[in-house]
Amino acid sequence: MISLDQEGYLTLGKKQAVLTGRCRFRVKDKNGRVKLEGQAEEFGMDPASGDNVFIADFTPLKTPGTYCIRTDTAEGSCHFRVGNDIYHDLHRDLLKAFYFQRCGCALEEKYAGKFTHACCHTQKAMLWEDRSVIKEVSGGWHDAGDYGRYISPAAAAVAHLLYAFRLFPECFNEKTGIPESGNGIPDVLNECRYELEWMLKMQAEDGGAYHKLTSAMHADFVMPQDDKSQFYIFPVSSMATADYAAVMALASCVYEPYDEDFAYRLSEAAKKAWEWLEEHPEYVGFSNPDNCNTGEYGDESDLDERLWAAAEMYMMTGEKKYQKILKKFAKEEVGKTDFGWTDVSGFASLAVLTNKRNRVSEWIRHDFKNAVIQEASRLLQIVEENAYRVAMKPEDYVWGSNMVVLNRGMLFILAALISNGESARAYEQAALDQLHYILGVNATGYSYVTGHGENAFKHPHNRPTEADGIEEPIPGFVSGGPCKKPCDAKAMEMIEEGTPPMKCYLDDAACYSLNEITIYWNSPAVFLVSFIIKMTDKLGKTKRRSAAKTEKNETAKAPAKTVKKTEVMEKTRTPAKARKTETVTEAEAAEETETKTKAESVKDTEMIEEMEDCND
Repeated sequence: MISLDQEGYLTLGKKQAVLTGRCRFRVKDKNGRVKLEGQAEEFGMDPASGDNVFIADFTPLKTPGTYCIRTDTAEGSCHFRVGNDIYHDLHRDLLKAFYFQRCGCALEEKYAGKFTHACCHTQKAMLWEDRSVIKEVSGGWHDAGDYGRYISPAAAAVAHLLYAFRLFPECFNEKTGIPESGNGIPDVLNECRYELEWMLKMQAEDGGAYHKLTSAMHADFVMPQDDKSQFYIFPVSSMATADYAAVMALASCVYEPYDEDFAYRLSEAAKKAWEWLEEHPEYVGFSNPDNCNTGEYGDESDLDERLWAAAEMYMMTGEKKYQKILKKFAKEEVGKTDFGWTDVSGFASLAVLTNKRNRVSEWIRHDFKNAVIQEASRLLQIVEENAYRVAMKPEDYVWGSNMVVLNRGMLFILAALISNGESARAYEQAALDQLHYILGVNATGYSYVTGHGENAFKHPHNRPTEADGIEEPIPGFVSGGPCKKPCDAKAMEMIEEGTPPMKCYLDDAACYSLNEITIYWNSPAVFLVSFIIKMTDKLGKTKRRSAAKTEKNETAKAPAKTVKKTEVMEKTRTPAKARKTETVTEAEAAEETETKTKAESVKDTEMIEEMEDCND
């Protein structure tokens, strides 16, 4: 088998495929012409896949185009592209997938294409513990392949997207084709607002956040408008309330330049949730009551959630009390490097290390930075020792393993943003390697994103996909991926005991422990791809500037040619009264133009400097 990124490879990036046999390989273009050939080098036994693997390195291939790999053993790969725009369509579809998860509205053909459905789940819900209390809580995103909606997963997904926008805003200029497109607000914020408006409805009068909104039992595989189940609002938990406070504070800061009224509503909700947390310092957990089998999303501690909430509240308000609380929680035995719904501590690190709105003390910054670099270094070692360059050991292939891969990609990105030189470049490459894994550099040969790659998975555990009568799935959804201990009946029946962890996967809609989709698997993918697009654009600018510098040096070496400064003044738009005729060399003229170019390029570097907030 030949495993490679089925979307492709960046022009100037490392290009490697993983093979399961010794061979010579040839890279051919779409016309069958050999553009590069070589010998696959033995890497050795890969414990997660159980294979003795070989690496085909074709990094020297830099000409944009479509290619495939053929071996002297007659094996052939999927087609892939080389170029700097290879991930743009992927980025759009990963983000557009959230629109297809919208609840409480119809998906019209104008925006959804053939993946339409009627308005769904608009009936009022009742409190699980008091059925006499009825509330209007429609809207938001369906959490996964079912029709429930949950606060903690929602908070994580929105946070992934908001931080992606905050750090890499240039990647969100394209309209995604949703009803709000063209309203003057980036579509990523339009989409997040749809979820945030629902979350605002899920706050109890005392400030606590209800844990979830679901039916008592999962619906059958029917279209959303055909699910007529009664929905229930489940009790408040401290985990959900802290996540709620955190994401509302974060969102308030992000939306402030676009809609002050909405930002104010978000900030007030955050403050109210924080007051609830102050009044309930103890852990208030959640577990499914009897006669309920929908997603539980429970936890054993809320320290990481309170840590994140304190960080975002300080960034929003600048009030010293939140910094003191942040310092207190930072000293607890709680991580600072994860970005999932169970452990949200990494979001606190994002807040502390990338936000200039209200800077925390250097002691706190130093503590968070050390934690991030230490864990990123550990994971980088795993990448370097892994044939597939994925930051996973065999034991890491749990339910939703692709989320683990993507979240570790996020950690590499944060480490890159707060590092310099070779260290930063190593983390950047590691982040890209995690995307390569998702898109096909893995032992199954699948691209784990629907519609992206010749061998992309096609049968997600997703009710609309199975019920809509359309052969192909909605593009842009991320699969949960391999699980070393499958939990659903179909997977347990089909996957033999002892199968290597990376191969514990089936592209089957019945396999919810392997192949479900969720909003919080798509959202870190958006973050990861946003960074890679930004990184590619940054490299392109560097290359263009280097070329301009070389051209200037060549000009300086050329024989001096006299020109009138009037000509230079005209080109640089100097006011007419300042123009005067004097003789200068062409090299001097070029130097004056270069000075202006440098001044104009300052704005290009401002965003990079903001991202590299902690460089030292």
